[in-house]
Order: sequence, then C-alpha cells, then structure tokens
Amino acid sequence: MNTESMAFSSSRESLGVLLGLVRAEIVRAMEAEIAAKGLELKFTQFLILKRLARLGPMSATELARSVELDGGAMTRQLDQLERRGYLRRRPHAQDRRALRIELTAEGDALWQQLTDCNDRVLAAAQASLDADERGRLHDYLERVLHTLRSKD
Repeated sequence: MNTESMAFSSSRESLGVLLGLVRAEIVRAMEAEIAAKGLELKFTQFLILKRLARLGPMSATELARSVELDGGAMTRQLDQLERRGYLRRRPHAQDRRALRIELTAEGDALWQQLTDCNDRVLAAAQASLDADERGRLHDYLERVLHTLRSKD
C-alpha cells in the first residue's frame, strides 16, 4: 500500500490529519496557480502579501505571528520580497526603534493578480458544498480556532 492510499485507508481521519491534508492540498493548488502565472512565489510569501493587503502595514513580529513563522524565517521572507520590490520596511510613526512592513505599489499590483488565484482555489476546494454548508464549515472552523486560542 503506498503512502497516498494509506492517507485515506481509514473510514474517518482524525480532525488533525484531515485539516493537515486539506491545508496541504490548498498549498499545492495555490502554488500551481501561481506558477501557471509565471510567478516565482512560494505559498508563505503569498500569505505575507495577503496579510499585508488585507490588514495593512504591521510589524514583522505581528506579521510573523499571523502567518505562523519564527522571526528568522520571517526576516528571510521579508528580505526576498523586499529585494523583489513587493514590500518595504518603514519607520514606525510613534516608535523610532520599530519598523512597519507595508506593500509597495508593485506588491499591491501582484496581490491584485493573486486574488483571482486565491478565489479559484478556495472555490474549487468548496465546490462540493452548497452555500449553507460553506457557511456552516466556516462557522465550525472559526469556533474551533477560537476555542483553541482561548486556552492560551
């Protein structure tokens, strides 16, 4: 039995395994969409651009926490994206010691290109669900996340 068939051998996967498999498929599909556009961008870099586009400028620490990266990994990703002209580090208005990470015009334009990819992948992932099921799935996952985070 190969590893792929083993992944689906039980009648019901545990929640953790199932969530991990779903995430892996979303990452694979997003990276394929991005590559099809001729862009050299990894999923983590996509997430960084997405967070900045949706939430606005933030510190590297806030950004790292929102995409679940450690500080060193975040610095490497930011360096790469900054070299490519997609983001910049700016001094914080209230704290001269701190920096804010923000998208450049090029980064915002790239995000606009990637929005369609994101929408296509998420729509395909939920294609077997009707609108009510999509809403319930979203609600269930938000509640599970909230419960897990509130235990800290």
